[in-house]
Amino acid sequence: MAILVKPNTKVLIQGITGSFGARHAQLSMDYGTQVVAGVTPGKGGQTFEHNGKRVPIFDTVTDAAKQTGATASAVFVPPAFAGDAILEGVDAGLDLVVAITEGIPVNDMVKVKRAMEGRRTRLIGPNCPGIVTPGEGEDSHGGCRIGIAPGYIHKKGNIGVVSRSGTLTYEAVWQLTSRGVGQSTCVGIGGDPVNGTSHLDVIKLFNGDPETAGIIMIGEIGGSAEEEAAEWIAKHCKKPVAGFIAGATAPPGRRMGHAGAIISGGKGTAAAKIAAFRESGISVATTPSEMAETLLKMM
Repeated sequence: MAILVKPNTKVLIQGITGSFGARHAQLSMDYGTQVVAGVTPGKGGQTFEHNGKRVPIFDTVTDAAKQTGATASAVFVPPAFAGDAILEGVDAGLDLVVAITEGIPVNDMVKVKRAMEGRRTRLIGPNCPGIVTPGEGEDSHGGCRIGIAPGYIHKKGNIGVVSRSGTLTYEAVWQLTSRGVGQSTCVGIGGDPVNGTSHLDVIKLFNGDPETAGIIMIGEIGGSAEEEAAEWIAKHCKKPVAGFIAGATAPPGRRMGHAGAIISGGKGTAAAKIAAFRESGISVATTPSEMAETLLKMM
């Protein structure tokens, strides 16, 4: 079992005709993901071809979903238009929209979040690597890869991974796979200050998944999402959780990489997040290289 996406999830790609969207559509198809449609306004009726497979392109997400049964999308749309692209998926009634785009204006995302209130669609991202549920095949092929994560490093198993950092997501996954330990689902939630899915949202899903036995949660400086997740874990989580916080040496007031990775007003420091983790029973890795081993020792 897995969370949010499974090997049979039907996926559409918004921006499939752009160079970046096309490349990752190809990689997802190679991984075995059920890519059933592309969406580029003005190019409806064309097809996207890769390794003998033909994927129809539609002008709108609504048409694509109705005609192909797609329930999830990946957004590879330039920042100025990405907010509208997300809302198009919401209006189409998709279960999941994964926004890969970096640099979406914060004001656009505030409007998107308000418009999504009470709607069925879940948003992952923006500015995220996406989500991977590994499959049964060699190199975990036959799973579902939505986004830009390297599918070949994954292995099917029972460890859930959730992270604000894309590269640290890959690092944790590779550490697990190198030790012969597989993953149930890996979720990169993104590092923007206004995003769709939080650490806590994903932790709750992993806690309710009978085939996820342990969790790695990776955070970074800025905001209070990690502390909120830690508080819930202490009271409700039934599974071992290992954590890591990036940015321990970041100077206050300076953005470090992600738009949301900034210490402001004395809040969001690495020290405060690490303390919250430890108080909540989360075992903390002191360096990125220890993330998998920290969890496996708990288990």
